[in-house]
Amino acid sequence: MSPLATALAAGSAGQHRVLTLSLFGLFVLATLGITVWAGRQTKDAADFYAGGRGFTGFQNGLAISGDYMSAASFLGIAGAIALFGYDGFLYSIGFLVAWLVALLLVAEPLRNSGRYTMADVLAFRMRQRPVRTAAGVSTIVVSIFYLLAQMVGAGSLVALLLGVSGDGPKRWTIVAVGALMVVYVAVGGMKGTTWVQIVKAVLLIAGTALMTVLVLARFHFNPSELLGAAAEASGKGAAFLEPGLKYGATGTSKLDFLSLGIALVLGTAGLPHILVRFYTVPTARAARKSVLWAIGIIGGFYLMTLALGFGAAALVGPKTIKASNAAGNTAAPLLAEELGGGAGTTGGAALLAVISAVAFATILAVVAGLTLASSASFAHDLWANVIRRGKATEKEEVRSAKLAAVAIGALSIGLALFADKLNTAALVALAFAVAASANLPTLLYSLFWKRFTTAGAVSSVYAGLTSSVLLVVFSTVVSGKPTSLLPHSDFHWFPLENPGLVSIPIGFLAGWIGTLLSSEKADPAKYAELEVRSLTGLGAH
Repeated sequence: MSPLATALAAGSAGQHRVLTLSLFGLFVLATLGITVWAGRQTKDAADFYAGGRGFTGFQNGLAISGDYMSAASFLGIAGAIALFGYDGFLYSIGFLVAWLVALLLVAEPLRNSGRYTMADVLAFRMRQRPVRTAAGVSTIVVSIFYLLAQMVGAGSLVALLLGVSGDGPKRWTIVAVGALMVVYVAVGGMKGTTWVQIVKAVLLIAGTALMTVLVLARFHFNPSELLGAAAEASGKGAAFLEPGLKYGATGTSKLDFLSLGIALVLGTAGLPHILVRFYTVPTARAARKSVLWAIGIIGGFYLMTLALGFGAAALVGPKTIKASNAAGNTAAPLLAEELGGGAGTTGGAALLAVISAVAFATILAVVAGLTLASSASFAHDLWANVIRRGKATEKEEVRSAKLAAVAIGALSIGLALFADKLNTAALVALAFAVAASANLPTLLYSLFWKRFTTAGAVSSVYAGLTSSVLLVVFSTVVSGKPTSLLPHSDFHWFPLENPGLVSIPIGFLAGWIGTLLSSEKADPAKYAELEVRSLTGLGAH
């Protein structure tokens, strides 16, 4: 490269960094302003945990979308489609179909039956302490795995954008993201977090729509032309547009896809940070409406990932994407740079900076929602109802939630500092598998099975939680492959990367067996009351 070209490239990189940092700074300042404003409106526990239940169905639908469309959705799915074509798009289908399960089975009954957390529903007709302890532990474990994925993703993204290498900058980024999320939750509570989610959802949809239009414009708004160019650039030809590129080589890979699909579809209805969103609306009707809005917004977004993924394959190319990030996580930012005019151009730097700021906003918002869910569960379930046995005042409960946010944030930062080599997709898939194995069976049994007992609930949560985590520990996610957490060790015996196919049935089976073997009898009057509340909202807080 000539000295002139080198100077131009350095100038472009510097301009890109200034733009990116400016946009990051603007977003952080704006969201901090929202958080401080919301913090002044937070007067009691209902405000802190549920935003005063004052959000409309549309606002909550946007917030749910903001919570759900994480870095794995925006960065990961675009990369998966760019590298694996049809098989990559299956992630989008799984994430979207999952919302139908949430809408049909849990959205309205949960809103009608509980107050602030999932454990409110579980403990309604059972012994408080064992059930709340189990639900609190499960919520915190799921949230921490999800948090790790987001924070590790943030470290990788910002290090890439700022053109820095080495572990130091990544780790400082992780610390900064963790500190920001603690501020969002501790100062703003659910009101602040919800408004941050709404702003982020609008930014993400706008950025994705802009890129979709620009991609389609390159191919004369002809999807067939786009798919043909992507197949040609992939080097796989027609196979790129057919099933089997990632999940069709062996019988085990097909089972792994089935396991992943089950975890994605069933996991959403058990994700703690999604479940708490149903408490932020005033009525059951608003809860249903918020999920319908979320389905529309999320559905539109996942359809647009088709254009992002196949556009990245056609315009950037799988080789360039893999050279930047082997897992494909930088496909969307690289596509933005190409659509803006290419590397070294002002337009390319500007669009890359905008899309990267949106991705960073996505990570911040999801991390704040996860921290709020886990700290609320600790304060409301473990502290107020287990440790203090229901004698804690509202002020004491909110204070313990804020302290828990700091503690969980510090723990997540500490774990993420050592997990920066982990595959973020594996961490997210594990969170979905744990949620589907531990939380969903217990929720469904509590709402719809009259004979379900405390022993069944505790058995279901702990069996689903333990089996899903243990199966991952003894899978290739942790050892046995170059991409594993411990690449130089091999103690794996479980052949699948996602445990959902085995651990989800274990969660359901444990709840059933635990109930049948228990000498405890369910209270039919309590079940009847829960049924009326869940269907009508009568007596809901």
